[in-house]
Amino acid sequence: MRYARPGGGGRCGCEGTATPGHTARTDAAVDDAAPIRPATDADIPAILEVINEGAQAYRGVIAADRWHEPYMPEDELRAELAAGVRFWVVEAGGRIVGAMGLQDVRDVTLIRHAYVRTGQQRRGHGSALLTYLRSLTERPMLIGTWRAATWAVRFYQRHGFRVLSRDETQRLLRRYWTVPARQIEESVVLADARWPAGPQRGDSEQT
Repeated sequence: MRYARPGGGGRCGCEGTATPGHTARTDAAVDDAAPIRPATDADIPAILEVINEGAQAYRGVIAADRWHEPYMPEDELRAELAAGVRFWVVEAGGRIVGAMGLQDVRDVTLIRHAYVRTGQQRRGHGSALLTYLRSLTERPMLIGTWRAATWAVRFYQRHGFRVLSRDETQRLLRRYWTVPARQIEESVVLADARWPAGPQRGDSEQT
């Protein structure tokens, strides 16, 4: 499992059809030059480029045993797609400059693999993708990221997500993600306002 690096602040069943908890919207626009659309199989090479370029920010920041080169190999991306991650992309200048995935797991929606090309960051692409994807679901939304990636944590906080406690982070990572114990140690989970404060739904459930 890899985590997401948002472009504005700082990781295919690729279809745009609606699923339970989602509305059937298929495109949007950051501005006239940067449309957002569902990814297709033909976009996989560009999505890999975006992810692996953006993930260079993790080098020397996250624990050394969590870094891989490439950060996201093609077979791993295809496995994520087969597991139900659906990507949307944003384009500028005729090429894909950002990508972000959604995955419905049980009763929540996860943001997965959010990246913007280095040269296109701080132009609002990451914020636009996140805002658009949040509009596609009424479920509580959770995001997992590296605890050391403080720029990513700040990005999501600016968009109304809150950092959950260590105990809750560990419980939710085991419940909603497939992730090794070592990665759980290095991670944080953020939740939007639809995830209730206080004792959570996972507290009394077996995972």
